[in-house]
Amino acid sequence: MFPIRDHNPSLGTPWVTWSLIALNCLLYLLTAPWAGDMRMLWLENALWPVAVTQGVALHGLVTHMFLHAGLVHLAGNMLFLWVFGDNLEERLGRLGFLAFYLACGLAAALAQIASAPRLQMPMVGASGAVAGVMGGYLLLYPRARIDVLFFFVIFFKIWPVPAWLLLGLWFVLQVLNELGAGDASAVAHMAHIGGFVAGVALIVPLWLRLGGRDYWARTHGHPPFPAAQFPRSPIPTVRRRR
Repeated sequence: MFPIRDHNPSLGTPWVTWSLIALNCLLYLLTAPWAGDMRMLWLENALWPVAVTQGVALHGLVTHMFLHAGLVHLAGNMLFLWVFGDNLEERLGRLGFLAFYLACGLAAALAQIASAPRLQMPMVGASGAVAGVMGGYLLLYPRARIDVLFFFVIFFKIWPVPAWLLLGLWFVLQVLNELGAGDASAVAHMAHIGGFVAGVALIVPLWLRLGGRDYWARTHGHPPFPAAQFPRSPIPTVRRRR
């Protein structure tokens, strides 16, 4: 399942979100074997948990979130950032959103290191920071409608689902995968969990300032932007039964 869009995109241009996507894509092209092939750039700026615990290569706590291990890895992270980043950037402001994004990525890295401090495998990817964006989005806009593309072999359809269902399911899967795989997994599930929790925690003060549950009541859990009018897609939409 892949989210492809929300129904209430922001009215302004999400310059920070777009810039982050562009930077991640550029660095991937510089480090991919079939493109720039600057492998040392990748190795020197990845996050090495065992090194950080010894007080060296600390820059990897930040630089790792702009590197990726493959095209699918990059595409998945950037898709989620594109879908969920614009509304949060509109709410937090450009500098606020950038600080929030970096803080979530840092929290994700620290969570992964805490879970496996002696790990000698490099960690890269924006997924921890993007998970924070997803956590913040969930708290502010739990009932936002997200179009999800579901496909199985040659069968594919679009389902509009509430954000709480999609993001809640995603978080539960990360927890289950971490419990089931632990250090044996090549995916940093603990970083996903840490980033998501950090995103929720960092947005709590804003949510309370906006009124908490009263804010949800005023907005009905949706972003405060008019619903977009999307062109009719040839992919069939499955509607929920009332």
